[in-house]
Amino acid sequence: MVRDDLLMIPGPVKLHERIIKAMSSQMISHRSRDFEEVFEYCKNAIKPLFGTSGDIAIISGSGTAGMEAAVASFSKVKKITVVDNGKFGERFAKIGARYTEVDHLRFEWGSSVDLGKVEESLANGSEAIAFVHNETSTGILNPAREIAKIARKYDALVIMDGITSVGGDEVRMDEWGIDVAVVGSQKCIGAPPGLAAVAINERAWDFYSESVPYYLDLRAYVKKAESNQTPYTPAVPLFLAFAEALRIIEEEGIENRIERHRKFARATRVWAENAGLELFPALNEHSSYSNTVTAIKMPDGIADRDLRGTLREEYGITISGGQEHLKGRIFRIGHMGNVTKRDLVATLSAIEDILLRKNAVKPALHAAMEELG
Repeated sequence: MVRDDLLMIPGPVKLHERIIKAMSSQMISHRSRDFEEVFEYCKNAIKPLFGTSGDIAIISGSGTAGMEAAVASFSKVKKITVVDNGKFGERFAKIGARYTEVDHLRFEWGSSVDLGKVEESLANGSEAIAFVHNETSTGILNPAREIAKIARKYDALVIMDGITSVGGDEVRMDEWGIDVAVVGSQKCIGAPPGLAAVAINERAWDFYSESVPYYLDLRAYVKKAESNQTPYTPAVPLFLAFAEALRIIEEEGIENRIERHRKFARATRVWAENAGLELFPALNEHSSYSNTVTAIKMPDGIADRDLRGTLREEYGITISGGQEHLKGRIFRIGHMGNVTKRDLVATLSAIEDILLRKNAVKPALHAAMEELG
C-alpha cells in the first residue's frame, strides 16, 4: 500500500488530484481527433511558459531525452561549449561529446559561472553553447540572458536546459536569444514524469544535423506537430495529464505562479538563514539562488540519515540529498509545481524539529511564516 506522504524533492513532484484523474481515464486512440485536440492544446499552452512563438516538439521520454534531442538534432557544429557547474551541466557535456567536440567549462559545483571564460571559449571557435538555466543539483540559477547575449556576439547556437525553470520562473526564450530550450513534465509544470517538450526557433534549423538518433529527431516531431500528431506512439495518459497540468497553470496565471515559486523560495531561504544554516550556492553578480529548489549545507555533526531518514520515517516527508561528491554534504528542499503553503510549512517545521533535537539550529519557523504572509 502506498502511503500518502509528502514529496518535497526537485521533481518528480506531487500531483494535483485533477491531474491524477485525467491520466487515469480510459485510453483513446493516439491517431484520433480526441488526441489531436489534446496535443494542440499542449503545444499552444506551453509556448508562453517558454516565452516563445517558435516550434514545439513533445517527446515521450524524460528530460534527458529532450536534452539529447536538442544537442543531437542541432549538432552541425565543429565544437560546442558546455557550461558545467552542477550535475546536469555535466550531463550536457557527456551528451555533447557523442556528437561533436566539446569545450567543457568546468566550475566547482555550486559556484557561479565565470562569463569571461564563456566568452573566451566562444571566441576560440565554438559554434554553439549549452547550459543549464536552473541547476537543481546545487540550487543555483545561472544567468541565461547574459550567456545568450555573449553567444550572439559570435553567432553561436544557444541551447538551454530549462527543465526546472520553465513553468516556475521567468523564461523569455525569444527575448533573451535562446535558440533551443527543454522542459520536463515532472518539474515546475507539475505533471508526471515521462514527457519532454523542446522549443525551437527558426534560426536553430541552420544547425540541423541528420546524424541524429532516429527516435530523437526533432525535425520529425515538429513536422508531425503541424498536424497535431507525434511521429511515434505517444504516452497517451501522460499527454492527458500534461494537458490538465497546463490548464491548472493557465488558471493560476503564469505570473502568479512564478511569484508563488519565488515567495516559497524566499521563505525557505529566510528560514534557513534565521535557523543558522548556510545556503550552499556561492553567488556572484550574475547568478541567483534557485526559485524552485533550495540547497542547504548539512549542519556539522549531522549525518544524512539523521535528517532525511528521520524526516521520512517520522513525518512521511521526502526531501533530496546531494548528488555525487555532494552526498552527505547538502540537503535540498523542492518547492516547485503545485506545492502549497501548507506543504512548505509542514516541511520546514519538521526539519526544524529534527535539527532542534540535535541542537543544530535555532527556532526560525516564525521567519518563514512572516515571509509567506
